[in-house]
Amino acid sequence: MGLVDDLIGGPVALDTSLFIDLIEEEATFFPVVEPVFAAIADGRLTAVASALTLLEVLVVPLRHGDAELARRYEALLTRSRGLELVEVSRAILRDAAVLRAASGVRTPDAIQLATALAHRCPAFLTNDRQLPALPGLRVLQLADLLPAHRSRKATPRVSER
Repeated sequence: MGLVDDLIGGPVALDTSLFIDLIEEEATFFPVVEPVFAAIADGRLTAVASALTLLEVLVVPLRHGDAELARRYEALLTRSRGLELVEVSRAILRDAAVLRAASGVRTPDAIQLATALAHRCPAFLTNDRQLPALPGLRVLQLADLLPAHRSRKATPRVSER
């Protein structure tokens, strides 16, 4: 059973790094994220991402004057079937503040996690090893999902309480 099959059953929350890995075809993680995005595109999987992700992915292309790369990111986030870009609402900010106060997690991460929880996502895919375990949300690390890593380890590292 593969990662995509494991994620079916509820929307999966995606951290910013997954969009970068996909668009820029990052050698290490592209083989893990590409099937996830393919499953979203063909309707087998639904996903959510915080609108904060748009800010995070646009900074470097805009800093380097790469308008085409910035357009590709924005199109992926705003026009992809099966992917909901969630606005940062007052309720999400309040929930993020609670998470930040309780765990010390950085503000952007707290917003990402609060978005996942608000949309009842059973899983959050990330590359951030600093994220805390949260009740009801499996935090799946991309590094633990690499084929070479999976062959050394029977199950991926999952942060969940």
